[in-house]
Parts: sequence; structure tokens; C-alpha cells
Amino acid sequence: MELHPVVEALAAALLLVGAFFLLVGAIGLVRLPDFFMRLHAPTKASTLGIGSFLLASMLLAATQGRAGFAELLITLFVFVTAPVSANMMAQAALHLLVPVKVAPPEDVVPERRPS
Repeated sequence: MELHPVVEALAAALLLVGAFFLLVGAIGLVRLPDFFMRLHAPTKASTLGIGSFLLASMLLAATQGRAGFAELLITLFVFVTAPVSANMMAQAALHLLVPVKVAPPEDVVPERRPS
């Protein structure tokens, strides 16, 4: 079955956007200095990258007469679980006092009162 060129171009563009976000997330995972920054980059990028891939898959499924229900469920699962799992890992790291390599900005650090 041959697809319309506009559909092919749109699906290819969505795949390229998704690949770009996943690449940025992978580079962030490797290059960022501490756990908390490394946690942030792939979580956001993977959500956008996988979402873009799944949109392309839903588009192609719609052109073939399928509803794309499986892709919709996968999208919902990824969009719900990625932020929740990142939050849980960050809370565990805070509880375990995982060291931070970069000091927070001055306006973020709470003032210490003398005891």
C-alpha cells in the first residue's frame, strides 16, 4: 500500500523531531555533572521524543484504517510514568543525601537563621 507523500513527509518529520529530542536527552545524560541534572534531561526529552514517535505511528495507523488505540495507551503510560518515576528517584536521592556538584544560585538557597 502506497501512502500519500504529505503523510509520509509528516511522519518523517515527526520521527526526526523525536530522534532529535532523544539525542538531546542522551547527550544531557552523559554530559551533565550531577544526578539531579542527569535525571532531568532524559525524562523531559524521552517524553517528547517517544510522544513524537507515537504520533507518527498513530498517523500511519490512521492511514491504514487502524484506530491507533495501542499507541494512545502507550502515550498515556509514558506521559504518566516518566514524571512520576523521576520524582520518586529525586526524592530517594534527597533522602540519601546524594551529593550535588553544582551549587544552587544565591536566590534559591534559603536563609539560615541562627539557632
